Amino acid sequence: MQNIADVGRTQWALVLAIWAAGLGAAAQYGKISVIFGQMSDLYPDAGAGIGFTVSLVGFLGILLGVLAGSVVAALGFRRTLVGALWVGAAMSGLQALHLPFEAFLASRVIEGLSHLGLVVAAPTLIAQISAERDRGATLTLWGTFFGVAFALLAWIGVPFALAFGPLSLFAAHAVLMSALALGLQVVLRDVPVPERQPLPAPAAWPGLHLKIYRSPRMNAPAAGWLCYTTCFVSVLTVLPPYIDPQLRAVVMGLMPLASIVSSLTLGVFLLRHISAVQLIELGFALCAASMVWLWLMPGDPVACVALAAAMGLVQGATFAAVPQLNDSTGDRASSNGAMAQAGNLGNTIGTPVMVAVLSVAGYTGLMLTMMLVYFAGLVVHLWLAAHRATR
Repeated sequence: MQNIADVGRTQWALVLAIWAAGLGAAAQYGKISVIFGQMSDLYPDAGAGIGFTVSLVGFLGILLGVLAGSVVAALGFRRTLVGALWVGAAMSGLQALHLPFEAFLASRVIEGLSHLGLVVAAPTLIAQISAERDRGATLTLWGTFFGVAFALLAWIGVPFALAFGPLSLFAAHAVLMSALALGLQVVLRDVPVPERQPLPAPAAWPGLHLKIYRSPRMNAPAAGWLCYTTCFVSVLTVLPPYIDPQLRAVVMGLMPLASIVSSLTLGVFLLRHISAVQLIELGFALCAASMVWLWLMPGDPVACVALAAAMGLVQGATFAAVPQLNDSTGDRASSNGAMAQAGNLGNTIGTPVMVAVLSVAGYTGLMLTMMLVYFAGLVVHLWLAAHRATR
């Protein structure tokens, strides 16, 4: 596998362009989530199946996340990034035509492949074009793509959909993805990228999982990411009813903002002094402490914002940990693929699990469960760090 040399100077304009592609990838989830109430108007006969309009994007990420790293390394990172943007644009364009419900779900599955290609290729390319001293900052920036995209969709996308209809939001996303594909196709043309790697034979694909999940370097970001994503969406789903109704909207708006700000300020600062894994461990410890705070003071607005800020430290540092722990482009792609798999799994199971815990054990059980999940993220990183030290 090819090792990455320090490029000496970060190509910040290109980093921002690839980050913008990440916003388009996050919008593949967000464009449905923010107008979910309107989806029943588009498909009144869908019934409970309407929930699949969100979750199917992550389905292939769970199944193929690890394999995606090897596929992207074989196809080429530049080619995958641009191709995934074109596929995403095509699917959004088709969705804007008001497809029959079954065809819409099929388009969401294909969109899941586009999303997977983007979230594996983009951070690997960002690491490639960043000077070593700046990688913590550039990958922390990359880690904000979900929060920023959802905020923009809430502020701009929802009013747009209310004014012109939900299909117009799909059309706007298609235009955005096409513009990103065209732009990146041009600006990436002369950028040195890692050499393509041979695609393993199909018989070797099951062994890829074993290789990655046996490696305390490749699997560490994914292991912690599973704990993080298990709580991320569920926190935003189950906490609001416990917040003072007069403050609820303000607090829920501040939480993603606090996460982004903490990762880009305190997170970037700390990454210049401690390793990404140490920052993840600190973030998980603060998340667990915040859950104790919320257990003792249910719905406390300051505790909610503090939790979000602690989550921001975990979020940014996890992406920064991939190049710190893995030297070769192939290993980085595999690690990012494992993160995609873990993230999709966590996002899928998190909210149903937490809602079930809430229904059985009440608020106290919910807080203790979330605290234990965050604590598990800390413990797994400590364990894997100890394992790396013996090898």
